[in-house]
Amino acid sequence: MVVYADLIFLLNFLVDAALLLVTAKTRKIAFKWWRIALSAALGASYVVMMFLPVPTLLFTFSVKCMFCTGMIITAFGYGSLQNLLRNMGTFLLINFAVAGGMFGIHYVLASSSDVMKGIVFTQSGVAVFQFQIGSILFVVLLLLPLLWWFRTVFQSSKQREVMTTYLAEVTIHVGDFSATCKGLIDTGNQLYDPLTRTPVMVMEVSEWGDVLPELWLQRIRSSDVDQIISGLGVEEEFIWQDRLRLVPYRGVNRNTQFMLAIKPDKVVIIHNESQLEATKVLIGLDGGKLCSDGSYQAIIHPALIQAG
Repeated sequence: MVVYADLIFLLNFLVDAALLLVTAKTRKIAFKWWRIALSAALGASYVVMMFLPVPTLLFTFSVKCMFCTGMIITAFGYGSLQNLLRNMGTFLLINFAVAGGMFGIHYVLASSSDVMKGIVFTQSGVAVFQFQIGSILFVVLLLLPLLWWFRTVFQSSKQREVMTTYLAEVTIHVGDFSATCKGLIDTGNQLYDPLTRTPVMVMEVSEWGDVLPELWLQRIRSSDVDQIISGLGVEEEFIWQDRLRLVPYRGVNRNTQFMLAIKPDKVVIIHNESQLEATKVLIGLDGGKLCSDGSYQAIIHPALIQAG
């Protein structure tokens, strides 16, 4: 029998890419084409290995799970364990649905078949494995967790779809510098500069890594922003130092803390196909991640939307 490895790779590459794209659309994930292609190539390479003289250890259940996990992380990143499991759950469920549909269509179209040693051979020459389950209890125990998994994954997808209605594209302009990211319109964000009553939009400091000193990034992440202000003009100079502000806020432990903020020239917000501009706004720099799965990198103050 002649095996065309290149055709097998191409076929599985296209199928895996299609399944990953459906997963991204179902989960409302912003994806990059090169990551989808790299993940699909990883999956297709694993299939090609089945025709090579490699150790059978590579085809065990644990290794298959590792390859599946690698495909999901390659395509969509890690984010968090919860995010990874949801992405993997959606991907596997789509795989099961597609595989079941293909099996059903082939079974209906097959005109005749023979059973040889537990394997069904159809007239087209395709082998279909025959499953024999002796216990109804086994089916129930398998079905219940699958139903729960299905419900959890797609409930999460619905929640994400609701959240996307509150997402907007944000562009910050400061002099010649501009930064664009996704922002979440949070009606619960009531952070203002107490002196000027200027609304504060919170943004991940990682989006400013190209213009802020590395020492500043470390101090912001460790909540030592007061040392940044006290060091201006003494330890170092900063081109935007007249734009810097310290905004007090209450942390999780209810203690008063300070957030370093920058006064931009303007902020452009694109939401529901409408463009809004705001000049009376401060950009508060947060040292962590505002969203574990990277859906947004800023929290938009509701006053900026109402003003538009």
